[in-house]
Amino acid sequence: MSTSTVIHSARLVSGGDTVSDAWVRFDGDTITGRGIGDGWLEQGPADAVESAAGRWLVPGFIDLHCHGAGGASFEHGADGIETALAVHTAHGTTRLVCSLVSAPVERLERQLAAIADAAARDPRVLGAHLEGPFLDDEFRGAHDPAVLRTADPESVDRLLAAARGTLRQVTLAPEHPGALDAIAKFADAGVAVAVGHTGADYDTALAAFEAGASILTHAFNGMRGIHHRAPGPVVAAMHADHVTLEIVNDGVHVHPDVVRLAFRGAPGRVAMITDAMAATGHADGDYVLGSLDVVVQAGVARLRDTGSIAGSTLTLDEALRRAVVDSGIALEEAVDALTVTPAAAIGRAGDLGRLERGYAADAVLLSDDLAVEAVWGAGARLG
Repeated sequence: MSTSTVIHSARLVSGGDTVSDAWVRFDGDTITGRGIGDGWLEQGPADAVESAAGRWLVPGFIDLHCHGAGGASFEHGADGIETALAVHTAHGTTRLVCSLVSAPVERLERQLAAIADAAARDPRVLGAHLEGPFLDDEFRGAHDPAVLRTADPESVDRLLAAARGTLRQVTLAPEHPGALDAIAKFADAGVAVAVGHTGADYDTALAAFEAGASILTHAFNGMRGIHHRAPGPVVAAMHADHVTLEIVNDGVHVHPDVVRLAFRGAPGRVAMITDAMAATGHADGDYVLGSLDVVVQAGVARLRDTGSIAGSTLTLDEALRRAVVDSGIALEEAVDALTVTPAAAIGRAGDLGRLERGYAADAVLLSDDLAVEAVWGAGARLG
């Protein structure tokens, strides 16, 4: 049975603006009203009325790139998906793309099918992200070199079929044979193609963006850096004004001043992601990412054999706080990087990421110091 909720007396941050003494109304899974003052009283009775008491109310966070949490990965089927979702939901993430590391195509087919099943039953699951296997060996990071491959047409078709329309993003290295054709095929199927784990130079990355790629996977990581005579993929992404730059803002992957550089170099096009692995919300210790051994110490995940960073233990509320406190990003801009920008990156700008009439009833109530105090997803109180 559909229920209605009113949240009033909020400092509402959405779409780059802040409105004081604001209210929103949810009916079922949709926002049906928004205003200021006591206007909510004119909307009729609601099943639940909650006062924000002057705290921040923002849209639910959207994570484009996340591998797991709570000791589980999204490769672990229905139980693993639910375990990881619970951790991220508690930290304000109301919609999430389940990321898969490189694996043999037949294994990825099974994993994509499980995520498609989850997306059918749980609105928090937006679909899947294939972070590989079409990656560059030199820049593979925490991916098994034995399973990396070029993007041949048969593999592309098999993966698209297995996802049953729920493949939201695929990361590939555009410099390898077949990559540009794969970009076109994925893009034609409605999949956002990301450049990442790549040895591409500026011109090659720019050609990929011109061919239809629209995301840069965890910018600055898994790619060539910025040099004044060889600007590399990051500057190519800044140059191509349709490209979204993912940033893992955990204080490890990217320095706070470089985070600020990304926001200034690509205004309105930075999406903060977690790239979180199973240790998120769990204990330090030994883990497996895909088929590779990972050691987590002081919350930092690294491959046991090479020391490469192996994802993060980040949650999006922490990314928000770091952006505002450590990098000096305006709250409105930082919230956009968790809401409207990731929604647009996967073609959901029309129904996700804003607290406006007709949008999904996803919201997060934050304290003055940006700690999560309550979460609503698809109109239901989740925490």
